[in-house]
Amino acid sequence: MRRFAGFPAGPAANMLLLCCAAAATVVLCGRLAGGNERPIVGILAQECHFDKFHRFGSSYIAASYVKFLESAGARVVPIRVLFPGGGVDLKTSEYSRVAKIFYHKALEANDKGDYFPVWGTCLGHEELTYLTSGKVLLVNTKTNGFALPLNFTSAAKNSRLFKNFPHDVLHALATEPLTSNFHMWSLSLENFTKNEELRNFYNVLTTNTNDQVEFISTMEAYKYPIYGVQWHPEKNPFEWKSSPGIPHSPSAVRASYYIADFFINEARKSLHHFPSEAEETKELIYNYTPVYTGTFSSFQQIYFFD
Repeated sequence: MRRFAGFPAGPAANMLLLCCAAAATVVLCGRLAGGNERPIVGILAQECHFDKFHRFGSSYIAASYVKFLESAGARVVPIRVLFPGGGVDLKTSEYSRVAKIFYHKALEANDKGDYFPVWGTCLGHEELTYLTSGKVLLVNTKTNGFALPLNFTSAAKNSRLFKNFPHDVLHALATEPLTSNFHMWSLSLENFTKNEELRNFYNVLTTNTNDQVEFISTMEAYKYPIYGVQWHPEKNPFEWKSSPGIPHSPSAVRASYYIADFFINEARKSLHHFPSEAEETKELIYNYTPVYTGTFSSFQQIYFFD
């Protein structure tokens, strides 16, 4: 396995987050008796496949993902890929190659009783469906730039993800267009149901419908702490591009916080850590400065890396 710049090899990796335009995230945690109160989340940078990004660096991380994790009490470490390539393809990109490595590491760790949560947002959600099934089963949907309410399934009430959410937050998610959708491909409920690997691995928690196509918008694995959302909880509080697809209402921001809080509480279950405080300090994202990109991209700020 190739080692990635800015990331220690070995057992420190214990959590994977796959994000649209932010790539995979791994969590590194401090070792504390009875739990971890200093979680560190490593975000894997994505190749710069937009022309306007190339002058700043070869890879990037949208700052909204960093703020999203920090809002629930985590710190962030950027993981820079050594060999950035072309566009973000679910099967052939550097993004997918690294995601596959950490996905299988997560399965192996969990099977050994070593808690290793996985989270996928948007493209990451789609990547999880490919990693689990070995097939690209997405269908085209007109869902780029829309805020939607969630259609909860009967499984959501007792799910790990939603069972501890306040009732008013769940009610708002079900009745108000709070979730930001910026994707052109979706996993239809029909394709999910027809695929045995996906059907046996994931529990569908919410769906949405576009042009009579019902697609999976939230899912969690039955056996593993693996979660996927097709929507963007990080955009509501931290992205301000004028778009009806990014609601900033109190309900939308509150819902975003509870997602972040759940995610970081999953990270707190891990006791993996950097080998030393000095190495931890050297790798934190505080060593980098985000660039204001709101005038030419959909992100307000971006971290760029060479």
